[in-house]
Amino acid sequence: MKFKTIEWKGDCVRILDQRMLPDVVRYLDCKDPSAVARAIKTLAIRGAPAIGVAAAMGIALAGQKIRTRRPDIFRKEIEKVCDRMGQTRPTAVNLFWAINRMRRILEQVNRYGVEETRRRLVEEALLIHKEDIEVNKKVGEHGKKLIKDGDRILTHCNAGALATAGYGTALGVLYAAWSEGKRFQVYADETRPMLQGARLTAWELIQANIPVTVLTDNMSGWLMKQGRIDLIIVGADRIAKNGDVANKIGTYSLAILANHHQIPFYVAAPTSTIDILLASGEEIRIEERAEEEVTHIGGRRIAPQRVKVFNPAFDVTPHSLIQGIITEKGLIRPPFNKNLKKIFATPNSKLPRFDRGRRTPNFRESS
Repeated sequence: MKFKTIEWKGDCVRILDQRMLPDVVRYLDCKDPSAVARAIKTLAIRGAPAIGVAAAMGIALAGQKIRTRRPDIFRKEIEKVCDRMGQTRPTAVNLFWAINRMRRILEQVNRYGVEETRRRLVEEALLIHKEDIEVNKKVGEHGKKLIKDGDRILTHCNAGALATAGYGTALGVLYAAWSEGKRFQVYADETRPMLQGARLTAWELIQANIPVTVLTDNMSGWLMKQGRIDLIIVGADRIAKNGDVANKIGTYSLAILANHHQIPFYVAAPTSTIDILLASGEEIRIEERAEEEVTHIGGRRIAPQRVKVFNPAFDVTPHSLIQGIITEKGLIRPPFNKNLKKIFATPNSKLPRFDRGRRTPNFRESS
């Protein structure tokens, strides 16, 4: 990639400010964990895998900044940072997955001491970053088999390098197929209200020299009816045990349209996005965001004063509308309740560990 979504710089976490794209490529140097949390909350960095990496690096940064040699105080202060990170974006399970990996390191502070724990927190954050890129490349390798020369592929929101540590899930599948020599056309929904498709996916694919056409969100059904869409691939922010998928608002509508027009609909996500402890998508808490994201574009008001706004950031697509989930362990087909569970039953796999008391923390939704 010609850009880096997030980097550990030792004394700060450097984040590509996605709010400024595509006009300006600007990096934020977050010098304390509060700045990292704000970057996540305000969408300077977004995408489930990317915010997991950012939270881990923010916690590691806190470990560098907290000046104490007492394990009890060190642990208490880091726990506060973990809680704050967990309140930034409630729907994406990768966030809590990464936080709990950092908490497992913190649990050993009495054994290793504060200085060694500081080092281990940084080591774990860097490992999460590295693993995310490696895992997403495997997702791409498995998913590229679904793409044929000449395909016209629709994607929604942004599930590329900008949404991950640096490669991508849904777009990672496209990158893998393109690098193999397959040639195809991509359609990117603009993805209101934050325009991640028009601003981010289109920009990212242009950097990779992959042909992309932007659609308004209400055009895709007509293209499907005309036979101009062959395949749909999207990312995910949380996947329940039964295969229900939470993703950017508008994904559910696309899945219904795809089902009606008999177009394959796939989800690409690492296994860290699977919340095997949730029976179905009904249990996924949906983040609601600020009214201004709907009433304004580029700082300019487009809706009347005092109008009421409903702004859920995500919706849930039922598993019955999904042909398969592309993971680093392969393509998972229905029945998802059975086959997703198998992933975590293999000898080298572990059930995603969450602090059961805090897996779905209390948080304040944006208003």
